[in-house]
Amino acid sequence: MLLAIDVGNTNTVLGMFDGEVLSSSWRIKTDAHTTADEMALTFRGLLAGESPITGIALCSTVPAVLREMRLMLDRYFADVPTVIVEPGTRTGVPVLTDNPKEVGADRIVNTIAAHHQFGGPCIVVDFGTSTNLDVVSAKGEFLGGALAPGIEISLDALAARAAQLRKVELVRPRSAIGKNTVEALQSGALYGFAGQVDGLVDRIVEELGPVTAVVATGGLAPIVVPESRRITHHDPELTLTGLRLVFAKNADAT
Repeated sequence: MLLAIDVGNTNTVLGMFDGEVLSSSWRIKTDAHTTADEMALTFRGLLAGESPITGIALCSTVPAVLREMRLMLDRYFADVPTVIVEPGTRTGVPVLTDNPKEVGADRIVNTIAAHHQFGGPCIVVDFGTSTNLDVVSAKGEFLGGALAPGIEISLDALAARAAQLRKVELVRPRSAIGKNTVEALQSGALYGFAGQVDGLVDRIVEELGPVTAVVATGGLAPIVVPESRRITHHDPELTLTGLRLVFAKNADAT
């Protein structure tokens, strides 16, 4: 069984693969102050009753968590073959940007999974702490993309800076024309961010040409995907799938 771990700024997602099949998955809060021993307790609790782990694949966008994660793996999973996606890890993805080392590991992993599943060129839209649009070439190369503030960050900032506004539940309002403050905020968030994504996809396609897919992933994807005209697929496990593929590429070296 392969344990795939995707550490994001807001949430950490874990998945257990039996071969190519994702058998179990969990989503927990990312805490940059959690120690290696605390992580081990959490992981052991979640994995209780699961089959023995025969491999681990990890990517992280949070350096402090990655440091503690390394300690945890060395201390509690030292006998398990492990692949950490970072500069120098064999991924098979050429990164065609000005500074390849600054590209987040999760974006590379998503590129692998999207090209594996949909071919290319294609676009990945990752709805997380930030909204990332990653462009994948027909050859599976990472071409670059666009980054925007995430939905929750934007709403948090609005509530903090505007005295009469507050955080609201992210659900579809009765109409785009909000009849009260809550519905107006919901309309701006859902339809506004869907429109942002659609507009960015349109501009990317103008430069790139036709794409095989626009695939959405990330924790907030389910609320935006139904409102988008350009997103063609929703794969909540895209990053975990990419980690499985990276592990397979490096299996002979672990």
